[in-house]
Amino acid sequence: MNGFTTSTAPAPPLQEARPHPRAEPVIDATTLDSVIDSAAQSLIGQQDADGSWVYELEADATIPAEYIMLEHFLGDIDPEIERKLAAYLRDVQGEHGGWPLYHLGDFNLSASVKAYLALKLAGDAPEAPHMQRAREAILAHGGAARTNVFTRISLALFRQVPWRAIPAMPPEIMLLPRWFPFHLTKVSYWSRTVIVPLLILLARKPAALNPRGVNIAELFTTAPFDERHYLVNPTGKPLGDVLLTVDRIVRMVEPLFPKSLQRRSIEKAVAWVTERLNGEDGLGGIFPAMVNTVLAFHVLGYPKDHPDFVTAREAVRKLLVFKNGYGYCQPCMSPVWDTGLALHALLEAGEPANSPVMKSAIDWLIDRQITDVRGDWAGARPDTSPGGWAFQYRNDYYPDTDDTGMVVMALQRSEDPAAKPAIERGIQWILGMQSKNGGWGSFDADNTHAYLNHIPFADHGALLDPPTADVSARCIGALCQHGMDRNHPAVARGIEFLKRDQEPDGSWFGRWGTNYIYGTWSVLCALNAAGEDPSQPYIQKAVAWLKACQFADGGWGEDCSTYWDHRRGEAKAPTPSQTAWALLGLMAAGEVDSPEVARGIRFLIDAPHADGGWQEDVYNAVGFPRVFYLKYHGYAKYFPLWALARYRTLKSGNRATTPHGM
Repeated sequence: MNGFTTSTAPAPPLQEARPHPRAEPVIDATTLDSVIDSAAQSLIGQQDADGSWVYELEADATIPAEYIMLEHFLGDIDPEIERKLAAYLRDVQGEHGGWPLYHLGDFNLSASVKAYLALKLAGDAPEAPHMQRAREAILAHGGAARTNVFTRISLALFRQVPWRAIPAMPPEIMLLPRWFPFHLTKVSYWSRTVIVPLLILLARKPAALNPRGVNIAELFTTAPFDERHYLVNPTGKPLGDVLLTVDRIVRMVEPLFPKSLQRRSIEKAVAWVTERLNGEDGLGGIFPAMVNTVLAFHVLGYPKDHPDFVTAREAVRKLLVFKNGYGYCQPCMSPVWDTGLALHALLEAGEPANSPVMKSAIDWLIDRQITDVRGDWAGARPDTSPGGWAFQYRNDYYPDTDDTGMVVMALQRSEDPAAKPAIERGIQWILGMQSKNGGWGSFDADNTHAYLNHIPFADHGALLDPPTADVSARCIGALCQHGMDRNHPAVARGIEFLKRDQEPDGSWFGRWGTNYIYGTWSVLCALNAAGEDPSQPYIQKAVAWLKACQFADGGWGEDCSTYWDHRRGEAKAPTPSQTAWALLGLMAAGEVDSPEVARGIRFLIDAPHADGGWQEDVYNAVGFPRVFYLKYHGYAKYFPLWALARYRTLKSGNRATTPHGM
């Protein structure tokens, strides 16, 4: 249904074993005003000089580990950076001995192998207690041979596994026609930007310089060059077995391909990457693609002072964060997303749209609209004009509908006359990006070639960018806030998609935020903006699900583990951001006067918050379900403020719900 996690039977509610919530609290208006004002002033104080907001974006141990590995591959090691990244890796090691994908998460084999290798490269002795614990945990889970494809590629670059451990991905992929079953336009933008420079590496099969001669043979249960079972069927389906056979055939015939064909393929890959290099914001604006670009340029013999190599290398360096004696590397940067959401929160809190703070943010967002580049998305929508926003400072080839819908709604709310042309362009781009099934994917339309998830290379299960509920809701919200209603053809098709995509328990899946609370909030806001009657059974089912998920203390929380179907319903503790999403969703459905909303507001008022920001340790978002998770450090800054301010707006205005799409 959503391309990632679907359920065939009703899942237990998140709140299944929790005590019944307390009685409805009394919300003191003066206290509410004080918390809102403090949070708003704190948020304003964190605005950058250019008018934007950007907060840290933290992922798991694999990103700083890969940064250390990059420097050892190149033989260009900065000891101070390495020391701080290694300190971070030691600090986030789990009690289970390995490294998780998110705060207090389970052991993850691939992340643990990368972290172990990085620490050993950084000089940690295998006999050190933390390394011993890691090694024991890795071996207990099958050893390094059982890691995922991307980890094995890293190991092959360091000559820790043979190249036959990697699925066949010949560079001649660059020359395939669009009608071929596998083509770059048929995979997601993030897969595309990672794969193209990677094809150069897989063709050349280079070896890391590895100046300290580090190896991790101790992490294998069978000697890595004797191991015969690296490649597996990623889905367990019959098609996966067929494609494993195809992989073996390609591997056998690949040496017979003409060398001239390989040269032409690599030249096309280099041209593709160079065209999309994106300055110091990096290829695709994402760390894996940036690192592969640096490695590819190095392998092709680019000198260290080559302008393209310098640009690519600096793009990776800009992702580093240092503080308190340690450091980590971000997977990307989120200024457009943070700025738009901060704008929503401050507008809700009553900050005048024409104040210097708001005007500078509005102007910054208008300037970030992509109007003169027909990115990869145009392959599927050649008749659609540019007009979207990207997630990062710059990523002109890859705007996304999620950011675009959110920014359009913020600009609409501002009522700034200067924003009208940008809003109209954004609306037209959103309309053009609707998929055939009525929903919206993030970066491409109709990116739904599900058979590709069965190829051996796709064991991460995130090769595609199909329409999802949360992104579709953002687009519907923008269209309706712009003046369309549920009878508009695009909106009507979108609502039908959302109805089909609803989970049996009444919730909606959250592709980009954790998880069903995020998805359900998003959809309820869109349905409200579209004018759907909230008394309809399918909406009331979602409302009932949200209410059932509430903790006894009034908050809401949901664990990253819920991206596994059999672990739906898990939650460690309530969080400010997830509580805010639940509240915004309930208020969109007309529940502002419900006791559940009052208890949630009381939770946010009482939750620890210093200098206007709430405390939140757990990861609150997802890059790829079950593979890659994120912590947006800004979420606890603006979402609780937004929920509290909306509550005040509705209660003081004696209104049942909001006219806005978010």
